[in-house]
Amino acid sequence: MIPSAGAHGGDVAAIAAAVGRPVTDFLDLSASLNPLAPDVTPVLRRHLDAARRYPDARAAHAALATAMAVDPDRLLLTNGGAEAISLLAGELSGRVSEPEFALHPRSGSGPVWRSNPHNPTGLLAGPGQTAGVWDEAFYPLASGSWTRGDAGVPVVGSLTKLLGCPGLRVGYLLADAPLIERCRRRQPAWSVNGLACDALAELLHAVDLPGWTAGIAALRSELVDLLQRHGLTARRSDANWLLVDAPGLRERLAPHGVLVRDCASFGLRGVVRIAVPDHAGLGRLDTALTATERRRMP
Repeated sequence: MIPSAGAHGGDVAAIAAAVGRPVTDFLDLSASLNPLAPDVTPVLRRHLDAARRYPDARAAHAALATAMAVDPDRLLLTNGGAEAISLLAGELSGRVSEPEFALHPRSGSGPVWRSNPHNPTGLLAGPGQTAGVWDEAFYPLASGSWTRGDAGVPVVGSLTKLLGCPGLRVGYLLADAPLIERCRRRQPAWSVNGLACDALAELLHAVDLPGWTAGIAALRSELVDLLQRHGLTARRSDANWLLVDAPGLRERLAPHGVLVRDCASFGLRGVVRIAVPDHAGLGRLDTALTATERRRMP
């Protein structure tokens, strides 16, 4: 039996255990990562000795500030986007307009937090739309730019979405220097792990935001066409995922080694979120969808 979906995607380990297959056999399209990011494994291997030292984030911090072309005093490296959200919410609190990402604060007071592109719909905010806090975890992949750059508006971001390595846990907070300093004082010592601190500068050398954005848009169009061939209609999206009205699709695909995200936690029952895969992933998804159709034939 396929376990119920959790509050987030990425529950591939539980699904693999349920169907008796190794995690490595699965194509995890429940986690919306950059399908064009180079494999980080060779880079991480060159920095394994960092595990024998306490982390020092200074070089990684400087490298990210340079890549983003921002004042280093306005930037804080964090243990994934989740810590960036937690630190900023501890200072500002906040509220949302549902549906919205589950980790955003919902105190009923404070600034309005908005994901951009919106999570779950995948649509970029228009030029006239505003927020008190922008969550730009997927913005670089949707826009080809590091940040929207609204003056005075704090931003939380996720490098592990961009680099395709969520297990590494690297995020950031971009805000005015006084707010960054207050969040820094909240942050536990050695929050960002040593492997991430040592490897990040090298990992950032591979970043190609305009190229990745164009490539993802092309793959997204191919995914739309693939789904249509299987009788599935995707909603419009600017992001590296698509929403599809397809009740039960998660459960039908899982035995075939493909996992998609159930959006019931967003209040969208019967809707799945499918991350845009690379070309090999498109082929695997096509095969899995064909297998589910054959199984349902009388």
